[in-house]
Amino acid sequence: MIQSLLIANRGEIACRVIRTARRLGIRTVAVYSDADAQALHVQMADEAVHIGPAPARESYLIGEKIIAAAQATGAEAIHPGYGFLSENAAFAQAVADAGLVWVGPKPSSITAMGLKDAAKKLMAAAGVPVTPGYMGENQDPAHLAEEAGKIGYPVLIKAVAGGGGKGMRLVENPADFVDSLASCQREAASSFGNDHVLIEKYILSPRHIEVQVFGDTQGNVVHLFERDCSLQRRHQKVIEEAPAPGMDAATRAELCAAAVRAAKAVDYVGAGTIEFIADGSEGLRADRIWFMEMNTRLQVEHPVTEEITGVDLVEWQLRVASGEPIPLQQDELAIDGWAMEARLYAEDPAKGFLPSIGTLEVFDLGETEGGRIDTGVYEGAEVSPFYDPMIAKLIAHGESRDEARERLSDMIEDSAVWPVKTNAAFLIQALAHPDFAAGTVDTGLIGRDGEAMAVEPLPSDEALSDAADSLVPVAESFGFRLNAPARRTAKFLLDGEPIEIALTGEGSEEPVTGVLIAEGGMVWELTPWRKDGSHGGHGGDGAILAPMPGKVIAVEVAAGDTVTKGQKLLTLEAMKMEHTLTAPFDGTVAELNAVAGAQVQVDALLARIEAKED
Repeated sequence: MIQSLLIANRGEIACRVIRTARRLGIRTVAVYSDADAQALHVQMADEAVHIGPAPARESYLIGEKIIAAAQATGAEAIHPGYGFLSENAAFAQAVADAGLVWVGPKPSSITAMGLKDAAKKLMAAAGVPVTPGYMGENQDPAHLAEEAGKIGYPVLIKAVAGGGGKGMRLVENPADFVDSLASCQREAASSFGNDHVLIEKYILSPRHIEVQVFGDTQGNVVHLFERDCSLQRRHQKVIEEAPAPGMDAATRAELCAAAVRAAKAVDYVGAGTIEFIADGSEGLRADRIWFMEMNTRLQVEHPVTEEITGVDLVEWQLRVASGEPIPLQQDELAIDGWAMEARLYAEDPAKGFLPSIGTLEVFDLGETEGGRIDTGVYEGAEVSPFYDPMIAKLIAHGESRDEARERLSDMIEDSAVWPVKTNAAFLIQALAHPDFAAGTVDTGLIGRDGEAMAVEPLPSDEALSDAADSLVPVAESFGFRLNAPARRTAKFLLDGEPIEIALTGEGSEEPVTGVLIAEGGMVWELTPWRKDGSHGGHGGDGAILAPMPGKVIAVEVAAGDTVTKGQKLLTLEAMKMEHTLTAPFDGTVAELNAVAGAQVQVDALLARIEAKED
């Protein structure tokens, strides 16, 4: 067994690997950037090595620094986690060439599955069904548009080197193809250094089904059943579950057998995931499920598989990397109950899911029976603009799907994060959606109904009144007046916005200047109304501010233009994603400071919209 391990990653996956390594008696080494000097994974590891500035391209993505850190600390092996260098064949080979153990698949397997077009050709040859599409070398926009027309709209444009929802665009009609292609290629070049794309037929009732596979150096390959990751926003997974709802035994057997064939076709070693797309319009059928891609690493959603199988996949990774066979054979693996995982992101659904950064002054995640929390942050930690905004994964297990779903919802409702915004309330709404509750969700659900799920709720009247009472002195809790009603209202500020709240009349002997209200996964700050009548705001009505440091990559309007509510104004690239900023209401572009290519800081005034006069 490996005795010392360097984790070439950060955040919750680094912490996750450290927990298992510690249980196995393995010494751990963390690496960290300037932004992560106080990070949880650094505190948990036995030793930590600084590898560079905050941007990932100057630290976590420099393989030479990571290998040097392993050699300097005497680590025998490197675990890449997911993301960063986890699917970089050249880095995997460099690790082996340095005399270190790579906790992952062979570099040749990563290469074989690394480009989506080549992988599909390989899978077709191995008898694995693949979706129809164009995977050719000709990347001329006119030719790609012609191929899209042959396939038939809607189509998906996908970066051949892509993953994690990046470098992917849905195009529903020919008029949008060229702009979508350009945006996809920009994001692909920025994220993966490769702007080549493929085109796939878009399935109208798509479900994302994936199979966990595992291979060892003795040639054994097993599957650990399927997961359903159909609840997605912009092709990024939101809630995952195992097993897949509506999956019968015969379809499961055929699907999982195809996944094993896929893994064997590339002589796979370690943990991997075969991703399929299913046409769910007539339920799950083996002849309506096609290969999409293989992720040659551990997946973010691996805990749901662990919960239903009782297997520690990281332990399996470490044992197989040490030369041991897979601990269990196929007939020893079985499904026990149901598991669901929700990704808690530092983002603001009410503002187009823009990432939220800052200090986690409150970070309290609820726990319940059958629950598990994987996180890489703690109360007082900083959420920086340099990395993915996921701050925790909440996982629930139950005997049935309904039990797992209800437990997960309870966990999220009990969470409290402030002042950083999260998608907690959005997750609760998603879990409660009738289609999700019925297990009939497809990947388009959030696109159809997500706007309603993203509406920021208000605290209950009871919670507001209780909080307001703590801000009001007893002497002022009632305006004593003959024949006055038993209750009266007063003005307060809820997250800086004015609100009228009914008082109970109790008041407080020692009133405070602000109180937090935590309810339904949300946290609000209630403060007294300022006597001048002013209230908080960020830049004033119509101000379009940079939500975080980033680069302006496109400006769609000019000063003086007339715009309508929701119209695209500009695109900002930050936190490895493109973020569209839109007009808050109908009006005119009164001021425009954004220039394509410019780097901007958080809260920089990019534009100002003057409201249209009635």
